[in-house]
Amino acid sequence: MCCFFLFLLISQAYGLIMILICSNLLKYAVGFTWTCDGEFNLGSTCTQRTILDALNLLFLFVFCLTLFVSSVRKNNLNGHARRDWITLAVAVCCFLTGIAYLSGGIVDLIAKSGGFTQLNWSMYLVRALLWISLTFSLLVRRTKWITILVSAWWVSFFLLVSALNAEVLIKEHGILILDVVSWPVNFLLVFCALRNFSRLGSQHTGIKSLSEPLLVRRSQKSDNQLSYASILSKLTFSWVNPLISLGYSKPLVIEDIPSLVSEDQATVAYKKFAQAWERLQKEKSSTSDNTSNSVLQAIARVYWKDMVFVGICVFLRTISIVVAPLLLYAFVNYSNNETENTNQGLMLVGFLVVIKVVESLSHRHFFFNSRRTGMKMRSALMVAVYQKQLKLSSLGRQRHSTGEVVNYIAVDAYRMGEFPMWFHVGWSSTVQLFLAIGVLFSIVGIGVLPGLVPLLICGLLNVPFALSLQKCQTEFMIAQDKRLRSTSEILNNMKIIKLQSWEEKFKNLIESYRESEFKWLAASQYMKVYGTALYWMCPTIVSAVILSGCALFKSAPLDAGTIFTILAALRTMSEPVRMIPEALSAVIQVKVSFERINSFLLDDELKNEEKRRNPVPRESDGCVRIKTGSFSWDPESETPTLRDVNLEVKRGQKVAICGPVGAGKSSLLCAILGEITKTSGTVDVFGSIAYVSQSSWIQSGTIRDNILSGKPMETTRYEKAIKVCALDKDIDSFPHGDLTEIGQRGLNMSGGQKQRIQLVRAVYNDADIYLLDDPFSAVDAHTAATLFNDCVMAALEEKTVILVTHQVEFLSAVDKILVIEGGQVTQSGSYMELLTAGTAFEQLVNAHKSSITVLESSINESEGGPQTGDNDRLKGTDRPYLSKENSEADISVKCLPGVQLTEEEEKEVGDVGWKPFLDYILVSKGLFYLCSSALTQAAFVALQAASSYWLAFGTQIPKMSSLVLIGVYTLISTSSAVFVFLRSRLAALLGLKASKAFFSDFTNSVFNAPMLFFDSTPVGRILTRASSDLSVLDFDIPFSIAFVLASGIELLATIGIMASVTWPVLIVGILATIASKYVQGYYQASARELMRINGTTKAPVMNYTAETSLGVATIRAFNMADRFFQNYLKLVDTDAATFFFSSATLEWLVLRTETLQNLTLFTAALLLVLLPKGYVPPGMVGLSLSYALALTGTQVFLTRWYCSLSNYIVSVERIKQFMRIPPEPPAILEDNRPPSSWPSKGRIDLEDLKIRYRPNSPLVLKGISCTFREGTRVGIVGRTGSGKTTLITALFRLVEPSSGRILIDGLDICSIGLKDLRMKLSVIPQEPTLFRGSIRTNMDPLGNYSDDEIWKASTLISHSFALEKCQLKSTISSLPNLLDASVSDDGENWSAGQRQLFCLGRVLLRRNRILVLDEATASIDSSTDAILQRIIREEFSNCTVLTVAHRVPTVIDSDMVMVLSFGKLMEYDEPSRLMETDSFFSKLVAEYWSSCRRNSVERFSDYHE
Repeated sequence: MCCFFLFLLISQAYGLIMILICSNLLKYAVGFTWTCDGEFNLGSTCTQRTILDALNLLFLFVFCLTLFVSSVRKNNLNGHARRDWITLAVAVCCFLTGIAYLSGGIVDLIAKSGGFTQLNWSMYLVRALLWISLTFSLLVRRTKWITILVSAWWVSFFLLVSALNAEVLIKEHGILILDVVSWPVNFLLVFCALRNFSRLGSQHTGIKSLSEPLLVRRSQKSDNQLSYASILSKLTFSWVNPLISLGYSKPLVIEDIPSLVSEDQATVAYKKFAQAWERLQKEKSSTSDNTSNSVLQAIARVYWKDMVFVGICVFLRTISIVVAPLLLYAFVNYSNNETENTNQGLMLVGFLVVIKVVESLSHRHFFFNSRRTGMKMRSALMVAVYQKQLKLSSLGRQRHSTGEVVNYIAVDAYRMGEFPMWFHVGWSSTVQLFLAIGVLFSIVGIGVLPGLVPLLICGLLNVPFALSLQKCQTEFMIAQDKRLRSTSEILNNMKIIKLQSWEEKFKNLIESYRESEFKWLAASQYMKVYGTALYWMCPTIVSAVILSGCALFKSAPLDAGTIFTILAALRTMSEPVRMIPEALSAVIQVKVSFERINSFLLDDELKNEEKRRNPVPRESDGCVRIKTGSFSWDPESETPTLRDVNLEVKRGQKVAICGPVGAGKSSLLCAILGEITKTSGTVDVFGSIAYVSQSSWIQSGTIRDNILSGKPMETTRYEKAIKVCALDKDIDSFPHGDLTEIGQRGLNMSGGQKQRIQLVRAVYNDADIYLLDDPFSAVDAHTAATLFNDCVMAALEEKTVILVTHQVEFLSAVDKILVIEGGQVTQSGSYMELLTAGTAFEQLVNAHKSSITVLESSINESEGGPQTGDNDRLKGTDRPYLSKENSEADISVKCLPGVQLTEEEEKEVGDVGWKPFLDYILVSKGLFYLCSSALTQAAFVALQAASSYWLAFGTQIPKMSSLVLIGVYTLISTSSAVFVFLRSRLAALLGLKASKAFFSDFTNSVFNAPMLFFDSTPVGRILTRASSDLSVLDFDIPFSIAFVLASGIELLATIGIMASVTWPVLIVGILATIASKYVQGYYQASARELMRINGTTKAPVMNYTAETSLGVATIRAFNMADRFFQNYLKLVDTDAATFFFSSATLEWLVLRTETLQNLTLFTAALLLVLLPKGYVPPGMVGLSLSYALALTGTQVFLTRWYCSLSNYIVSVERIKQFMRIPPEPPAILEDNRPPSSWPSKGRIDLEDLKIRYRPNSPLVLKGISCTFREGTRVGIVGRTGSGKTTLITALFRLVEPSSGRILIDGLDICSIGLKDLRMKLSVIPQEPTLFRGSIRTNMDPLGNYSDDEIWKASTLISHSFALEKCQLKSTISSLPNLLDASVSDDGENWSAGQRQLFCLGRVLLRRNRILVLDEATASIDSSTDAILQRIIREEFSNCTVLTVAHRVPTVIDSDMVMVLSFGKLMEYDEPSRLMETDSFFSKLVAEYWSSCRRNSVERFSDYHE
């Protein structure tokens, strides 16, 4: 699309040249003319019109000839015609025009007189033929060349007619009625021609793109047209035409968005920033200056040239705005002149054109380049924060949580995107204000001085408003951060919340945070309402005072020129008065963000010298060496975490680290990695490191991505690593194999699978040193033995391995054992050396021996017992169960075959019409507020127009006194301010009501969603809706609706007022508005999809940041920081590209909309100049031009806010998606509530229980039937992924049975509410979960118990733990705040074992009849496990206890044992009876026993003597 105003500027010159050429040719070809009374006069308009008709006939002849040739060659079959509604409408207009000319010719022929319309009847018939031919040219199927021909015809016709009509208007001050009718139709033909050219260009691009794959495969996104665009293309934003054209032809996808030019990419932005930052740090270190903000200085050094260019643009725009009132004054004075001087008037019109063109271009490039510069600043800071995160020390990570780091990027860095704009708005508004005052002085003189007083008062009143608004926004942000942090924590731990039935408690917590947030939101919105009223009252009061000053001091006459110039100048002043406080507020917020980021970037980093990874020296075979090392997570603490550590590990050694819970085992590995602060000593590490953390760190992505971790695929090594880590059968059973997607934090994998994926990653990495932090805790005993023997001892035979483990049975096979207690290495040596030395290590071994006493007796009994029994029927069934390769992983992947669990984020496609807007109104029930807002705005505009009309007419009444003139104007204008206040107030109420309704429905929907929703939906998707989308709903949509209504009504009123003065403006205005609407529709198709895509590109950036923060230790250990950094750069660029092209396309639209409405302005100005003197009174000239000068601003304001509203409404779509989540069953069924004493016994009956996670997916549990008698302890065993955890989730109804029943004390659990069920069950989950808060809130989240009861529960735990020097009560008692001691995010300031003790404390408080332990003791040592089991036996002796465990001793003394395989019940009997037969359980025990014997030096022979 082109700038339409260029046509009118060149039409006259072009038309005169064409007419001159054609007329000369015609003159020599024909000796006389058969029209125009037989005269041939080139200056005659009749002759020129005849020549024009001849030229059109020539085009018609060529068109028909070309069409004939094409039809003969049958090319027309491949042609096309755009037969959409626009083309059809223009064709109808052409046909009607032809009929009008035909009718005129017939009437003239009948009348037999040439005086009817001053045209010969033959000319009528010729023009009728031409217009009907034009109709045909619109509808006929055309080839490319015919399309070009007819488009050239239409454009030439329009230019020639425009030149001719303009000449007729100037000479004759009138125009024929049929020419008036046909002229706009000519304009529509040009519009169709431009569409043809645009379509041909996009078609050429499409053909080129289709041919490219045949030549070379495209490996990247399409190129950015900006990189090789011409100056004119950059000036008019035409370089985005291909993208907009593509978006109009089909819905855009992310691959369609071109890449950024190199100077806009995050890599370049960060490099420039990093270089400036380093120079600044060197300068400050030499001068010891730590007061200034380094981030701000670095940004200023890098982007000062960009800022200067943007400053030049905004300065030009400011000058052009300030000059406009002077032009209005000149126009009114011109209309007052008694002598007519057309040249002077045309010169004024020319000045107006130049000024508006400069204003339009400078304004557009100011907005675009300020956002572009802001985008580069944003990218640089986002990358700087991410890079700092990769270097942050443990102390720094304590100061900056994961949520805070994400906020630095999501809030503070993103705020930089608007910083350049607000910075320039601040100073340019000040300049504009003073220049406008200067203009008033030049027109009014000293009469302006009284008006400066109320202007100053209004400006000063804005300051407290701005400060109050800033306070409200600051408090709102604090409250929002608190809510989002809690929301993130809740979403990450939703499973435990549902298991414990805490949804209502945590939902109320979120709602209470929202209430606080909502209070500040309402305050800020109401503050904006008062600011709006002040903004509109200020010009009224100031103008009244200035007019009074003119009358008082008689410094200027109160005529139309003075009055409307004052009003126009005040209009230019009102914007700065409103914008300066907002700019100050925005700059203050940016300053806060600069300080936060500066503080983060200056925080403590890891010291590179803490670990050295060099080749092992030849004279030494040392691999890891620590000398007198002391380490502390908190360097300011007097007691270090580890002290006096001396360690030397040689190449190829296998070293085990053991000790009680919280002793410092994991901290020692962190010391080797350099993750913990070293307070003294030295640490030397020689060689590369592979690290397996205790808490599995899994990235979102495929299994293969997690294993390879950016390394190239080597098939042999890859398959070997998978096999030795016992993951091969798991992968084979997944629908997508190793391409199966893993959900966020590995949510769709079992704990054992996640740990083995970590282990495969480490093995495939082929490092020199392996640090394994308790990798066997999450797998069953058999798998643990397989991993230890096949992986650690065989595959890593030549590697150095340092292993933290609680499995004592493996210790005999290692070269060295370290025993850690209380942060010190108390013992070090081989297994035999430590065993003979006694003390702590002997206690650990004895605890393990005692745990298998029952196991030994069972084996002895089974050796002489009968080998047949009730279980013989199970022989031969499912024999692969005992094969170590088997792992029923199909149970764990909760997805349909062929469908990934984590699906692509849902987004609407194409034009959804008014549905999201209607949803917004209907959900909020705000139709009354919307209608009332529209009515009050209409009243406001009407009163504003009335006040202007009063001034226009009042100045023409000779006897009108100044007092009456000013008084009535002030009264009417002041009354209008009341209505604008009501409009803003109603808009604020609508927004607040919508915010409350959407948040309530969204929160209820999420908390009521089934667990499968959280398994398949990344937390980032929910958080973006709860944060950025809800923020758009809170702040942007309400006032966007108000602004669209206001500007729409004002635009109609402006065109109406201009048309009342010069009615032909109405034609141009309507056509320009229609064209604007079309251009807007053409743009909106692309903009809508860009906004939707942008909604999906920000979340991955935040998710990646959060994932990196959680796994930064692993990333640094594997030396993967560079790869993660490069991936992050790509994510930032993808997000920036959508922002960049959204901004560019918006400016593309606004520029063209401005151009179209400038045509209306130029037409009005031209008519005021060309109309006869006195035809329009000076007062009406001032009125018309004052509104005309505001027309383009109003149209741009409407376009920008309408497009913004269309983009913002996408947030309504996104939130609405999560308001339609199918809910889980109700929490309480009032008609079917169980007795308060239920369950009184605790009997559980499973009747043909079948479970599937999704409809039509495979069964996970396949018809299980058995009974758990009341008061019994049932052990549930099976391979990893056999369905053990699924059985527990079915008991808690996290997933509903597809068939069968579960009865508790004879009551079907599906017949009662979820809360009634879950509150009666207790569970200690596999992964212990703590929430941010205090010990009290974690022990008793619902607040149902007193401190004494909580201390009693702690005492029950600590009593037994005193034996092992791991006292929970003593630990809590030593803290200064006791039960109010803090618990950090995810309980990171407590060890895994201590977190498990808190979970035990919860169940001790609740004392339910049924207790479930799901791998509850996986992260603690054998002795602690035995103590916990004894506590459970004592405290829950009358309860039904279901224990899912990997350790055979944990379940060997159970009353009953259930064995699961492939979702089927293989065995269910007493352990002793199962041991008497050749059962699956007995073989499982034998495997465990053999692993104990194989890995024990003593082989526990004393138990068989």
